[in-house]
This record gives sequence, C-alpha cells and structure tokens, in this order.
Amino acid sequence: MGNGTVLLDDLPLSKFHLRVTAYTTGGMFCDGYILGMIGIALAVWAPQRGLAAATEGLIGASALVGIFLGSLIFGTITDRIGRQTMYLADLALFVVGSVLQFFVAEPWQLVALRLIMGVAIGADYAIGAALLSEFLPRKQRGPLLASLNAVWTVGFVVAFVIGYLMRGLGADSWRWMLASSAVPAVIVLCLRLGTPESPRWLAAQGRREESDQVLAEFFGPDVVLGEEPPEPRRARLAELFTPRWRRRTAFTALFWFCQVLPFFALFTFAPTVLSSLGLRDEFTGGLVLNVFQLAGGVLGVVIMNRLARRGFVLWSFVVLAVSLLPLALSAHPSATLVVASFAVFAFAVSAAGNLETVYPAELFPTDLRATGVGFAAAMSRIGAAIGTFLLPLSLVHLGNQATMAIGVAVLLLGAVVSWAWAPETRHLALSESSGGAGLGGGPMPGDPTSAGAPTPVAEA
Repeated sequence: MGNGTVLLDDLPLSKFHLRVTAYTTGGMFCDGYILGMIGIALAVWAPQRGLAAATEGLIGASALVGIFLGSLIFGTITDRIGRQTMYLADLALFVVGSVLQFFVAEPWQLVALRLIMGVAIGADYAIGAALLSEFLPRKQRGPLLASLNAVWTVGFVVAFVIGYLMRGLGADSWRWMLASSAVPAVIVLCLRLGTPESPRWLAAQGRREESDQVLAEFFGPDVVLGEEPPEPRRARLAELFTPRWRRRTAFTALFWFCQVLPFFALFTFAPTVLSSLGLRDEFTGGLVLNVFQLAGGVLGVVIMNRLARRGFVLWSFVVLAVSLLPLALSAHPSATLVVASFAVFAFAVSAAGNLETVYPAELFPTDLRATGVGFAAAMSRIGAAIGTFLLPLSLVHLGNQATMAIGVAVLLLGAVVSWAWAPETRHLALSESSGGAGLGGGPMPGDPTSAGAPTPVAEA
C-alpha cells in the first residue's frame, strides 16, 4: 500500500455505508415479515379449512425448504456473476410472490408459492451479508452486519403485530396478511436501485479497473482494498469441503442449524404452542414474546463488538438451553412459567441470532464468501424446516415435555459444536481473508485448534 492511501477496511463510517446498510437490512425486514406472517395467518385459515397437522406443518416449512434451495444455489451463483444483479432480482420475486398469495384457493398452491418465495429469501441471505460485509470498515462491521438479523427480527415482530390487527377483516383476513408483504418489498426494491457492485468481488474476478472506479466514485481516489487473490478464481461449492475450509464450513452450518431449529419450530406456531401449554390468550402471549425478541435483537447489535464472537455464540446456547429446561421438566407448567421461559428464550435467541449474519461472512474469502454464507444458511434451513414441519406432530404425538426436551438437546449440541470449533474473527480485516493469516491455511486468532490460543473474553 503506497503513501497517502487508506484501506477500505480502515475507512471511517460514511453516509454511503449507512445507505447500503439500510437497503440491505430492508431486504432482511422483508424476509422476517414474510416468515413471521405465516404463523398468525395459519392460525386463522387452518381452523376454517380444517387443515391436518401435517398439512399445516408443510405450509409452515415450505418457505424454509425454499430458503435451503435459494441459499445453496444462489450463494455460488452470486460469487460467479456478482452481487448487484441478484441484489435486485430477489426483491422483485418477493413482490410477485406476495401478491399471488392473495389468490390462493388450495393448500398446495400456498405451499408452492411459499417455496418460491423461500428461494428468494435464501438468495437474499447469501447476497446481503456478502455485499454488505465487503463495503464495511472492520470497526463497524460487526454491529452493522448484526443489524441485518436485528432488522429481520423487526420484520418478524411487525408481521405478528399487523397480522394480529388484521384478524378482524373477516374470513379472508389471512389473504390480506400474506399479501401485505408486497408493500415493504416494493419500497426496498426501489431503494436498492443504483447500488454499485462490490469492489472486492470485481477485484477478485480480475476486473481491477472497474473495482478502482467504484472505490474512487464512492470512497475517494486514495482508497485501496489491500491484498486480493492474484488470479481470478471460479467459486465452487466443493471447495468448502477441502481441508482448508471444511472446519469453518461445518461450524457455520451447525451453529446456525442449532439456533434456528427450535426458534422456527416454536415461533412459527407461537399461538399454537402457547395454547397447548395452557396459555388462554395465546395471541397476546405471542405478542409479548415478540417484544422480548425485538429487545434481544437490539441488544445483540449493541454488544456485538463488546463480546468475543466465540464466547458470545458458546454461552448463548447455554442460556437458551436453560430457558427451555423448566418446560421440559414440568408436566403442567403455570402460565407464568410458560411466558417467562419463552420470554428469556425469545430475548436470548434474537440477540445471539445476530451472529448468523456476522460470523459466516467473516470466515470466508471474497471469491467464496457468498458460497460459504449460502451453504451455512441452507443447512440452517434444513433445521428450520425439520422443526417447523415436525412441531405440530410432536405436540400431538409426543406431548409438550418431550417436544421441549428435544429443543434443549439441539441447543446443547450447538454449545458443544461452538466449544469445539468456533474461531475468533472480531478484529479480522476482510483483506486478510484472501489467504492471509486470518483465514488462510493457518489458524485464526482465538481458534481453539491453534496451540496456545487464548480463550476470548468480553471487552470492558
């Protein structure tokens, strides 16, 4: 790096950074809104149609299956053709799918539409985190990437509130609930127009002149990227499983899987779960839980740079497991215990869920970032789909205690995986991820596999 130049990683936060963050988090708002609305819409429609538990679970899980496909397929595509095109295309699909939900007549039609919309959401998971991480300076990268998940939570909560208010619109209220996601999707699509391509991706493809033009136009003529791959490389999913990357791949996939399986199972069907546990006003109870969820998401953004990533993910699993344990041990929990346990779970899972948009983006290099994030998101959706599909059946056939015990077991698995494999990435510059000490063949700072590596602790 020559005299008078400054790394993109070391820039002060600018209006451009905030705009791209807003446009990207807007997509996550739509993601959360689309996924959050289905639970309360089904609570209205399922009794009208007399839907079986399996059908209800299939509708709830269909978008999650789509997210699996979208994350897995479009993560690699995004690494090959660029972030910018996909950044717009997925929002366009949100708009079309949202409107078509209004005209659904049969359950299979809703399953098909939710599957397609899930593909777009999965693509957005991979695209948004990759694009945003490649623009942000390292000091603000953690909190601003965490804001993706926090705003996802806002969308999820807003969907529940709007759905709650729409219940009085009559027999077709569920149609208006599902179609309402077109409104934020149109707004975000318009805002994203004009967003530039990632200069890191352009440089990684050998298009250095275009990369320099983006840097000069949006950051200034003296801004540089730092080290990038000397030769362009074509992203391949199989590379994630090479010795160099497979442990990182396994960790990101498993920690995300273990976070979302109990979360989606419990919160997609929050009214149903709360009712089965003896809470009479399940809609109000669900609203209270979503308020705790929102508060946790905000706290997660605030503390993201104050805690080591490794310690944050490990201890969050412990807290989550403890929060559900009383419901696994009590055959007839009181309403107070139910609400308290779910409130702690909602708060903690939302705070820790912010790591889902931070950790994977920091663990892979530019030419493999969207592929790595997409694969981790895809694996997590397997967990989410499994939990969402099986929860209604588990409540009917296994009972409340066994269902909660399964959730505790999954969360404890997440704690073990994090203890064994979680590295530390909090102070990593993305320019190091192209093969430097941070993410190359050598161990990362705080990686438990490195000899003598200190255990990360929270900063004062």
